[in-house]
Amino acid sequence: MQEEKDFINELLNPKTQNVAFQKLMHDYQRPLYNHIRNIVLNHDDTDDVLQNTFIKVFQYLNGFKGDSKLFSWMYRIATNEAITFINSKAKRNGTTSEAMQSKIVENLKADEYFDGNEVQLKLQKAINLLPEKQQLVFKMKYFEDLKYEEISEILGTTVGGLKASYHHAVKKIEDYMNTN
Repeated sequence: MQEEKDFINELLNPKTQNVAFQKLMHDYQRPLYNHIRNIVLNHDDTDDVLQNTFIKVFQYLNGFKGDSKLFSWMYRIATNEAITFINSKAKRNGTTSEAMQSKIVENLKADEYFDGNEVQLKLQKAINLLPEKQQLVFKMKYFEDLKYEEISEILGTTVGGLKASYHHAVKKIEDYMNTN
């Protein structure tokens, strides 16, 4: 933990800030990209949200209190940015975020960066039918293999609630996969 505090001090110190932020981007770019991609699904949109995430991290780093891990704080920002992006995109297109996500899932086959097969496409369709919270919990646990404690810090909810959400999500996905 002291290592993280030292690193945060480097991020806040004007003399070491640029090098420290480059290291931060290097270390977290891929995991944050994957996390955001699991939410917004589209590669180009993911790049936009990732850029906005790093801008927000840089802007609000002074306000980071260290109550959670830097990782969790950044993931919370990325999650919020991704959800805000989907909601804004839906609003611009005069539709709901659920309808927008359905359209994106339907277009996944055409996405040159999606290399999944029919089963993975079916899984994405099943996930898309879940309520937003269950989607987030399922994606973080299943695709990113995050621990419940980490997800709890990111989403600001209890571990027990997350376990229940994940269990319900898995059950709904299994039902969908077996009947469609």
